[in-house]
Amino acid sequence: MTNKITSILLTFTEGSEHSLTEIARMAGLPISTAHRLATELTSWRLLERTTGGLYRAGLPLRTIGGRDPCPPSVAERAPYVLEDLAAATRSRARLGLMADLQVSYIEKQPGRKPATTFAAAATLPSHATALGQALLAYGPKSTVDLVIASGLRPYTSATVTAPDRLRRALGIIRLTGVAITRRELEPGTCGIAMPVFGPGGRMVAAIELSTHDLSTQLQPALTALRIASRSLSRELAAAVPGAAGAAPTDPSVGS
Repeated sequence: MTNKITSILLTFTEGSEHSLTEIARMAGLPISTAHRLATELTSWRLLERTTGGLYRAGLPLRTIGGRDPCPPSVAERAPYVLEDLAAATRSRARLGLMADLQVSYIEKQPGRKPATTFAAAATLPSHATALGQALLAYGPKSTVDLVIASGLRPYTSATVTAPDRLRRALGIIRLTGVAITRRELEPGTCGIAMPVFGPGGRMVAAIELSTHDLSTQLQPALTALRIASRSLSRELAAAVPGAAGAAPTDPSVGS
């Protein structure tokens, strides 16, 4: 088994990408075996799939190599960030991206279970979550207009459904750098979120922690989120030569 795994990994030279058929041919394995092992290696993040469906070396292997020809993306780094957040806060951690007026997200629950992956069914309403409101606040105004035009569905009695109230809330988020929702999607659950910036200071994602008690957990959550969002923002900004330090920092909130 070790020989077969090694033969697959050795097919990936610096920056190379291969289809499953190419991996099987180059490693001298049946396609069924190559598929099974490539799937396992992908689940371990030693390999990853590109948007075109090809395989390439995963971030841990590229890091071990000492030189990363493929700068890390939000999707690659997100599971590691969420694992650290969930472990440090013992709270559910999520990272989301805007997708068709909704939030496409992955999450990590406290415990040993790994972070989820981005999937078509894993979406959240943008107006009723701290994650979504952070994305809306730093996104294009046209996106906010479209979300409002599509209807602000009430999920609980606390959901913001008035367009003016939502716009005011987004304005406050832009000033403070933090989105906080109180039982707007799930009764008894509050959310705290901060944006993540990429090269040139462009907002690319948001990170959220859930809590049942803002009175005691707000400050620890803010501290953990601030560290995570700034760290990920610097890493993504530094992936482009000359862009290090370009990501804006959020204002100090609650300190």
